[in-house]
Amino acid sequence: METLILPNGDKVPKLGLGTWGMGERRGDLSVEVKAIRHALDVGICLLDTAEMYGDGGAEEIIGLALKGIAQKPYIVSKVYPHNASSNGVLAACDRSLNRLGVERIDLYLLHWRGAIELQETIEGFERLVENGKIGAWGVSNMDASDMAEIWSTPGGVACQTNQVLYNLSRRWPEDRLIPEMAQRRVPVMAYSPLEQGRLAADSRLQEIADEAGMQPLDLALAWVVSQKDVFAIPKSVSPQRIDAFVQAVMKPLHSDLFAALEMAFPPPSLGAPIEML
Repeated sequence: METLILPNGDKVPKLGLGTWGMGERRGDLSVEVKAIRHALDVGICLLDTAEMYGDGGAEEIIGLALKGIAQKPYIVSKVYPHNASSNGVLAACDRSLNRLGVERIDLYLLHWRGAIELQETIEGFERLVENGKIGAWGVSNMDASDMAEIWSTPGGVACQTNQVLYNLSRRWPEDRLIPEMAQRRVPVMAYSPLEQGRLAADSRLQEIADEAGMQPLDLALAWVVSQKDVFAIPKSVSPQRIDAFVQAVMKPLHSDLFAALEMAFPPPSLGAPIEML
């Protein structure tokens, strides 16, 4: 599977598995655990989660799925803004580590910007790196002005990624965010690359996918991961859909497909505002 390189030199796959929505119902536990294990079996070696998902339940699901597995995947988790003080982030990370059943989170993100000063959060992240509890840190749901502030804050150049809403119907990051991150060689992590499955019903995408002999969601995912310095974390608990994720990112898109998608889903206008789910 194709990889990209983070600013600290770590290689990460262009495809991971998201867990938003997992860990919310005990009756779904076995299905979710099996889905994660299936993803690992078919070569997906990045898992994205957060303390918010299922109030820690998604992290617990990952912990159960990883029991007995020698080769641990690359784990990304996120901290609530209200837990992101210099000391609060330490306690939140410990709770996440306990739920995940691991000694280190590879990439730890500030879930979105809150009232706590960025400097304080960065100081907490730095302490976690020094203590070996996280490998690196990044942010989520930040726009270009937020990123400029992060980079100008002491220690902020250590930010490894910005996880944002990005897909064919949400191209707002292309206005300023992606170009400015590219200048610093900081990749974008795309969440909800399939618009939570809603793109399957988009008539524009259906028509283009039919002509290409592809499923609409497969084409939508292939488009996202084909973008330079972008990696994506679609979510599913269906083994068949997870298999389709893997197949989609292995399929190169020809220039005619790009042109058709560009016409159907135009780039954002200047000054496009941040979008979040």
